[in-house]
Formats: sequence, structure tokens, C-alpha cells
Amino acid sequence: MSKVVKEILSTLLYLLVIFVITFLFITFIAQRTEVSGSSMETTLQDGDSLLVDKISYRFNDPKRYDIVIFPYKYGDRQYFIKRIIGLPGETIRIDTDGNIYVNDVVLSENYGAEVILDPGRAIEEVTLGENEYFVMGDNRNHSMDSRDPSVGNISKKDILGKAMIRIYPFSKFGGVD
Repeated sequence: MSKVVKEILSTLLYLLVIFVITFLFITFIAQRTEVSGSSMETTLQDGDSLLVDKISYRFNDPKRYDIVIFPYKYGDRQYFIKRIIGLPGETIRIDTDGNIYVNDVVLSENYGAEVILDPGRAIEEVTLGENEYFVMGDNRNHSMDSRDPSVGNISKKDILGKAMIRIYPFSKFGGVD
């Protein structure tokens, strides 16, 4: 074999290895996603790019206040980004004053978002099943979330991952709370 052919084969092998490693990383470990809309304001803004941790929930259960990504069941490759409010087995209720109750205790939200709920978005009571989560956007009055029948409770198997790092805009680079 000539030196040129060896160099071409070496380069092709190198590119193949890079492609396989990138594919495995994106498929099983992390992926980039972009925020679309205002449902997570003020925590996340329309156009923010996030790195999603896809491996943590294989070993641990999601926790209250985690920001998770899941597919919208009626959309074609459309993903939602919401905050976990209710955990499996819990009962969620939102009264006409906009207070959120988890197992009849007012939810204490301490992640920096000022939450003022529209009284018209009250829900009588929802009891979550095994491996079900109740999610809401931080911008509660402008969020299509578990209160909406087309979204409903989210199954653990449908959660793609947890929002881990905001990678764009660069001025807001860092962890996502």
C-alpha cells in the first residue's frame, strides 16, 4: 500500500471513531436542547441552549424542583422543559387562590421564581401513580404542563433527562437550578 492510501484509511478510521463516540455520547449521556417559549421564565429564556444529562435518571429518581425534558405526546419531535412539582404517590391540588398543595401541605418553592398563579388554573386533586410526576413551568400562567390534559402526568420512562448546564447565551453560561 502506498503512503497516501494508508494516510487516507487512517483519516477515515479516525473520523469513524469520532463519529461513533459522538453518537454514543448524544444517545446515552447528554444532548443539547433549545428552550422554545416563555413557560420557564424567569429561570430559562426563549432561545437558551441547554445541555441535558441523560444518564442520571438511569441510576436515581427525579427529585422535586428538577428541570426535566420530555417529549410532547402529540407533537412531532417536540420536547417540553418543565419543573417537577409532584412525585410518585403524592396528591397535588391547586386552589382557587393559586396555592399548590402536595399531600395537603402548601408547596414551599425556593428556587428564585416569583410564582403567582392565575386562580382560573386551579385543579381539584390529582393523585400520582407509581413512576408518575406532576410538572409545571415556572411561568405558571403561560405554561402548558401537567394541568393540561394533553400533557398530564409524566411517566419516568418518558423523561429524557435533567437540564444540567446552560451553554448559550454565553453571558448566562453555567448550571441550571
